[in-house]
Amino acid sequence: MKLFGITGGVGMGKSTAGQFLAQRGVPVSDTDLISHQLVEPGQPALQEILQRFGPSLVSADGRLDRAQLARLVFADAAARADLEAILHPRIRSVWQSEADAWRAAGSAHGAVIIPLLFETRAAPLFDAVICVACSESSRWHRLRQRGWSDGDIRRRIQAQWPIEQKIAAADFVIWTDTTLSTHAAQLEQILTLSTSQPSPVVSG
Repeated sequence: MKLFGITGGVGMGKSTAGQFLAQRGVPVSDTDLISHQLVEPGQPALQEILQRFGPSLVSADGRLDRAQLARLVFADAAARADLEAILHPRIRSVWQSEADAWRAAGSAHGAVIIPLLFETRAAPLFDAVICVACSESSRWHRLRQRGWSDGDIRRRIQAQWPIEQKIAAADFVIWTDTTLSTHAAQLEQILTLSTSQPSPVVSG
């Protein structure tokens, strides 16, 4: 099985790439979704987060107030490091188990979406890394459409490697300042190339 890591800058189209791969029949694990599951009520990770950051982060329904936590950790590098120490090992364990299951089932390809793939030194765990990228103007437009303030956007971007650094470290690049059909076609080309000698960059 060829296992791809999918990364890129915040707001650049990683989730859309995962959706296209899933439609193509490729099993996909999204670490953002895994992190949501790990902080559900009753989960050990949630208890550790509350011990570190305080019980005020739990809303009336017993669920983690993710927006409040995000505001806290993206304003404080030490707090973000503490949160990552709680979540990242658990997240990696989950997606690695999923990848093992895909391999045992005989899947030809698999993909894991990891925003901080390079930052967490996960690249050696994959056969190839795909970086999803777009222009800064498109990124800011997309993130503002989510209702994020400019301050929120700036802090999220600063918490990751610069996109130029991710592009340079990746095996393939998907450029998403284009149509959805072209985005999907770039991924299809990578799947085709994965059975032969891969090209370092695929763009539309």
